[in-house]
Amino acid sequence: MKILKISILSLFLLSLSGLFAQRPVQREQVDSATTIFWLDANLSYQIPFGELYKTFKPNFNLGPGFTFKTASNWTTHVRFNYLFGSSIRCDIKDILGNMVNSNGDIIDGYGMKGTLGVEGRYWYIAAGGGKIIPVLPNKRNSGIWLSADIGYFVHKIHFTDNDHLIDQLDGDYKKGYDQRSAGLCLSQFIGFIHIGKVRVASFYGGIEIYEMWTTPTRNYNFVYGPTTNQKKFSALLGFKIGWIVPLYEQKKTQNLYYN
Repeated sequence: MKILKISILSLFLLSLSGLFAQRPVQREQVDSATTIFWLDANLSYQIPFGELYKTFKPNFNLGPGFTFKTASNWTTHVRFNYLFGSSIRCDIKDILGNMVNSNGDIIDGYGMKGTLGVEGRYWYIAAGGGKIIPVLPNKRNSGIWLSADIGYFVHKIHFTDNDHLIDQLDGDYKKGYDQRSAGLCLSQFIGFIHIGKVRVASFYGGIEIYEMWTTPTRNYNFVYGPTTNQKKFSALLGFKIGWIVPLYEQKKTQNLYYN
């Protein structure tokens, strides 16, 4: 009887080990880090600080960029951004001076109340680099993206006189009021980037900050007189999203096998 029990137990253990031995091998495809060159379109909403805050309210920021990512996840890029939609925070008289009457109205060439659009316009061209830090073992092209740029930043006040009736802002006269300034700009970005298996389903998003040191590019302002070369500090803080369109990739995938 004892021998029979031992025999039955042995057969059970043998059959159980056979089941484990015949379990199919599973395969997982890993998206390995690759060399990619892409075009992206990005959009930001930014809040101004410093000198810009005195004149402008928050703005939108739109532009294209070209990025080259190595197989070790280092990135280099160039980009151009156009900033718009920033309404004026300060008093319009601080911009146009005696063009504004005691009621806060602008008088056109016919002595009537003029209609004038006033907003901030900026542009920024830059180059920089960064690093993608993967957070998932099977998503080597995706992860936390850290990057920094150095570039040239220009900001000014933009006037829109659709009726062309305000003679004081006709042609180059606008330059005497637009307070155009330009200078060095640094920017930093931290966020998450996703490079999908379907590459056109790739995107990124995160926080970006600009720091700029600008000086006037006009010699004379009609409200304040001669300009100076004094550098003034400003900053922009915003949330940025981007859509990625790969233009070139050295495709490489890795298969992991496990029981």
